[in-house]
Amino acid sequence: MIYKYNELVKKYGNKYQVSKAIADKKIFKLEKGLYSDDKYSSELEIITKKYPNAIFTMDSAFYFYDLTDVIPRKYQLAINFKKRKIEDDKIELFYTSESFFEVGKTTLETHNTIINIYDKERMLIELVRNKNKIPFDFYKEILNNYRELTDSLDESKIEEYLNYFKNKDNIFEIIRNEVY
Repeated sequence: MIYKYNELVKKYGNKYQVSKAIADKKIFKLEKGLYSDDKYSSELEIITKKYPNAIFTMDSAFYFYDLTDVIPRKYQLAINFKKRKIEDDKIELFYTSESFFEVGKTTLETHNTIINIYDKERMLIELVRNKNKIPFDFYKEILNNYRELTDSLDESKIEEYLNYFKNKDNIFEIIRNEVY
């Protein structure tokens, strides 16, 4: 498990006991402010702990939902545009309006880590919204995989989520024509 320093102080009682646990190799320092009771922790677990309010989106979400087998070069995270900027070479940020930042937010256990991620319905909308920014072959691969999931998608969620977007009629039309 990964801990922030203040969590370790609560767990061990004081800073001295934390230092002792580190010296005794009961706890391992991963990076500034992050510690683990395992010598090695996954990058995904570290990112999830460092940025608990961020939500995995776009290529990362498509990959975690097995809609593509293309491993993203960077973790793609959505954050509320009012929040402090994340500066990390492993992360690509998507600033999202506060009004629909949490729309479709859910959790998923993947790679032995529980992450915040947008649900499949929200990601379908994001796929269509960002159609022109995604390589055509990649778009088609994900779209084809969505076609196989139509029975498990909640159409009422899609309709509800579309109310948060300006061009909802256009997005709905594309989803209806290309997925259903």
